[in-house]
Amino acid sequence: MGKCMVFSLFFVAVACCYLASAFDPSPVQDFCVADPNSTVKVNGFACKNPMKVTADDFYFGGLHIAGNTTNAVGSRVTQVVAAQVPGLNTLGISLARLDYAPGGINPPHTHPRATELLTVIEGSLLVGFVTSNPENKLFTRVLQKGDVFVFPVGLVHFQFNVGKTNAVAIAGFNSQNPGAVVIRNAVFGSNPPINDDVLAKAFQADKTVIDQLQSKI
Repeated sequence: MGKCMVFSLFFVAVACCYLASAFDPSPVQDFCVADPNSTVKVNGFACKNPMKVTADDFYFGGLHIAGNTTNAVGSRVTQVVAAQVPGLNTLGISLARLDYAPGGINPPHTHPRATELLTVIEGSLLVGFVTSNPENKLFTRVLQKGDVFVFPVGLVHFQFNVGKTNAVAIAGFNSQNPGAVVIRNAVFGSNPPINDDVLAKAFQADKTVIDQLQSKI
């Protein structure tokens, strides 16, 4: 993977995301570096004393390192959000690196606070999203290296590596903390569990099937 292409696509994703209308509050100062140690509760993070801010507060290293995809779904998401880069606080932007083993999937999920702009760096990905009720229309296609796809805020979407080699993508978000709700985890792995009678009725499935699905999460 050529370094020039990786960083070019990286900055394209970030620039496009930055120009999008952010859902996060707009900053009213140059920056508000997150102070994770503050006891003040705000929407986001309280500001660190500007006199104690350093260049490291705006820095993240290692995005070139492949994520470990040895897991049940064969994928790994490396986030670069305000929790990792305090300088992102109040700026309404973040990104992530996504790695997929052959056959790996980023399971159906939503981002409640952000639109996602996905750029494929290596490999082939089958991607798609589903619109809201009542249409529930699926928009899907296979992406190749250099292709870009948009997942609108809040809609269920996925990526699946349909190639025979590892795949890599960079995702930009118009929120410092886009959040993620993985459908299977939320429905079958909630804490405490959703009553299996509720799920059996909702999915028109036998309770033994529901219990089996819950046991896998």
